[in-house]
Amino acid sequence: MPGARKQQRGFTLIEVLVALAIIAVAMSAAVRVAGLMTQGNGLLRDKSIAMLAAQSRLAELRLEGRFAPGSKNIECDQGRLKLRCEQNIGPGPDPRLSRVSVLVLDRSREAPPLARLDTLVARVPKNTNR
Repeated sequence: MPGARKQQRGFTLIEVLVALAIIAVAMSAAVRVAGLMTQGNGLLRDKSIAMLAAQSRLAELRLEGRFAPGSKNIECDQGRLKLRCEQNIGPGPDPRLSRVSVLVLDRSREAPPLARLDTLVARVPKNTNR
């Protein structure tokens, strides 16, 4: 059968290009998701470290025992993170208590606070000797 055409098997060039385009879109979406997950993990790590800085500042205040009402900015770096702790001490609901608020911010950039810690701390009476 010299005049009969053999049926060819395989893919056409257009089919291969469409398949490659679909794979490229899927791969770029996967890379983007991986990047967002990495960025989210970094922010979560920074927030956890900032909360530790706030807790450390509160522990320092408790150890000092006596503290004056008002606001104060303190550098409270934690490793590679350059942090600033803004502490605000005011009267509490009871005269024996002070309301303490510690706000932790990233000093290297303008951004929302990484952590905030609000609590009540017992005041040390003025007449006790320490």
